[in-house]
Amino acid sequence: IMRNVNVALIPIALLSSIGYQAKAETAKVKDEHPNILFILADDLGWNDIGCMGSKFYETPNIDSLAATGVKFMSAYSACTVSSPSRSSIMTGQYTPRHGVTDWIGEKSGEDWRKMKRNSKLLPADYNWCLPEEEYTIAECLRDNGYTTFMAGKWHMGDPKTWPEDHGFEISVGAGGMKGGYFAPFNNPKLPDNEPGENLSIRLGKETIKFMEEHQKTNPDKPFFAYLSFYAVHGPIQTNQKYWSYFRDKAEKMGIASNGFKIDRTLPVRQHQDNPVYAGVIKEMDDAIGMVLNELKKLGLDKNTLVIFTSDNGGVTSGDNYSTSLLPLRGGKGRQWEGGIRVPLIYSYPECKAGTTIDTPVIGTDFYPTILDYAGLKLHPEQHKDGVSIMPLLNGKNIKPRPLFWHYPHYGNQGGEPSSIIRKGDWKLIYYYETAHSELYNLAIDLSENEPLNAQYPEKVKELEAELMQWLKDVNAQKPVADPLYSPVKEAAVKNNWHTKLLKQQEKLRKDMLNKNWKPNETWWDSMVTID
Repeated sequence: IMRNVNVALIPIALLSSIGYQAKAETAKVKDEHPNILFILADDLGWNDIGCMGSKFYETPNIDSLAATGVKFMSAYSACTVSSPSRSSIMTGQYTPRHGVTDWIGEKSGEDWRKMKRNSKLLPADYNWCLPEEEYTIAECLRDNGYTTFMAGKWHMGDPKTWPEDHGFEISVGAGGMKGGYFAPFNNPKLPDNEPGENLSIRLGKETIKFMEEHQKTNPDKPFFAYLSFYAVHGPIQTNQKYWSYFRDKAEKMGIASNGFKIDRTLPVRQHQDNPVYAGVIKEMDDAIGMVLNELKKLGLDKNTLVIFTSDNGGVTSGDNYSTSLLPLRGGKGRQWEGGIRVPLIYSYPECKAGTTIDTPVIGTDFYPTILDYAGLKLHPEQHKDGVSIMPLLNGKNIKPRPLFWHYPHYGNQGGEPSSIIRKGDWKLIYYYETAHSELYNLAIDLSENEPLNAQYPEKVKELEAELMQWLKDVNAQKPVADPLYSPVKEAAVKNNWHTKLLKQQEKLRKDMLNKNWKPNETWWDSMVTID
């Protein structure tokens, strides 16, 4: 082994050769390990974009990505709400394994009584931050030569743990959206630039800035950019121009006299006709277009895998009652397909453009798929519940497998504590309040209108047994009966939802579609900038 080599004694030609070889090796690494751009929407529903069937919302840039890439029709988030599904993307694990089973900040155990829902059960306790010992996809890519960058929403433990604590070398904007969609943002991780600036556009600009600087300083090093929008989460806000355009569009399409119906718990929106929500989607799509154009401008599109998806289903009830996902039943926070089925697009240079895939995939699959595409070693001890779907992207198949969900909580969008298994076309939902299941066949009943328990009792028994074994294997925490439960008080709460709340939502819907509607004098500060 040579030590203390005098560089001055090495011939110039040899030094040049060494330098050339080093550059060649670096370039080889870049060629072998493509850039990864992961775009995550917040609360965007399965058919809230044009290429997934929406006739009202307009998403030309996302649609263009699908036209050049691969679109999945049966893609699922790992949970019906944000923090758990995001944690599963980062870890490749189902929610009971990492322990983040509800959105971080929601009450559980006896604290749940403070919500005054008078529920039968006390929701299970859960982790309030992504566990430090988890080896995230960002950490893995960083350790394999990637520059890691994140812009936008974190919601996996802030302020206890930030993106920088879990593998992201550069992070902007993870401090929340207390200020809304227009500056001032009141975000400690995102200093204001210009008054009235749109949050989605700003996150797009921050991502562009990162890519430009990366090209200047580290052109031979691959990057992992995680663009995590706050859109289209409530409180929904848009500018007057977009509201007016979509209000007029709703009128041309025909405005229904009634917009909601009760589905077991809360009122559920029945039509995609919310002009404010449409504006939020359009602004996010504008930002995505900016980023994709910059990829092409920098020549990075030839060596970048772009992934677009959502963290859970769209909000059909609760929060801002923003959208309708029909024919899917339910939405965010709820146990039906509307709560867990999400849009998913992969786009990369070698893909067969315009491909559509029906095979069910889930959020735990991103971790191994990204590593597989990047030519890196898999870490099955970490991403225990994910599989690489590269074979699907290459026109082949993956081994059939059951998919699982566990949500031992009450969703503030009307969801009930439940666990789910999907196996083939069969889906079984187990409810903790009543200890009974609902069996559906999604091939013949995508809307989950007709349980098939009576027709297929053996299938119910089979899937229940498999689900219960899985819950045991992952040490799933479960809700418990509340000894202070009062059915009379609970009935009063639900009666209020079915009467007063329903009327409030119907009025708000009609107000937003009125030509003279105005949220405030400055349109949430959007009017302080020149459009």
